[in-house]
Amino acid sequence: MADQIYDVTIIGGGPAGMFASFYCGLHELNAQLIESLPQLGGQVGALYPEKQIWDIAGMPGVTGRKLIAKLTEQMAIAPIDQYLGETVEDVIKEDNGTFTIKSAKRISHSRAVIIALGNGAFTPRKLALDGADALEGQQLSYFVNRKADYTDKRVAVLGGGDSAIDIALMLEPVAKEVHLVHRRDQFRGLEHTVTQLKNSSVQLDTPFLPRALKVEDDQTVTLNLKKMRSDDEARLNVDKLVVNYGFTSNNAALNQWSLDLAAERNLIKVDSMMETSVTGVYAIGDGVTYLGKAALIAAGFGEAPTAVTALAKKLYPDKRMAMHSSSMGISK
Repeated sequence: MADQIYDVTIIGGGPAGMFASFYCGLHELNAQLIESLPQLGGQVGALYPEKQIWDIAGMPGVTGRKLIAKLTEQMAIAPIDQYLGETVEDVIKEDNGTFTIKSAKRISHSRAVIIALGNGAFTPRKLALDGADALEGQQLSYFVNRKADYTDKRVAVLGGGDSAIDIALMLEPVAKEVHLVHRRDQFRGLEHTVTQLKNSSVQLDTPFLPRALKVEDDQTVTLNLKKMRSDDEARLNVDKLVVNYGFTSNNAALNQWSLDLAAERNLIKVDSMMETSVTGVYAIGDGVTYLGKAALIAAGFGEAPTAVTALAKKLYPDKRMAMHSSSMGISK
């Protein structure tokens, strides 16, 4: 209905937004979720479907794909309206305290808003070598969608952070050999993960920096490597390259909205109830900041019920809110 006013609009369909959606359903709030991608899952679903995630309580080493599948299954227990492939272009606070949400496809209205956009639009930091762009989607990738594509292949993973180490360890059981190329001897990953790496069969090519690449007649790729602080050079021939130099992201779209949100270091400032500087607008996930904030999926899962419970109490002050799952009458 054109004149329908939702209780809550959740903007962003990553893990935090998906859990917020489920919690809105549990509280029987009239809610909608809007996601710009054609599927749920955000960066976790799009970039890391086969990467193991370790900060989810009770689900050690769950892959991004399985996590999103489980969240989707959970959402189906208490469903709300979903609008995928729809980018929010503006959020306007009206004089009566409600919000108008505009996208290219439609206009909707809501009494409260939860922003769960994470770090916003994301793009990989590219391999800055001549000829690299032409190899994208063939010999070169910036993330791993399917481990099976690397079966019995010789793979070079470029990078030295947690994600690069995770990818190398993930591919080790299926690939013929895995090299990890990093410009330092030390790695930026968690101590436990680095220990796993050193105890694995992954070959560490450090401290080397890729200087050039060449596609051979057999379609393999040869990397010319330059040893740091040395004139020494090396050559590495592989079937596949996976580059993980991180991702750049920004929430520039927020700056176009008609909301004057207080921010710090491009992150939305929230209080202990996850409410922003604009009354009725809440924010959760990697895109927010507060004292003690940890940029983890697990933290976003805690922020979602905090925000939903707080706004539900404001919208329905006389309604008794079920605070524990045992009192919510859930049955499957």
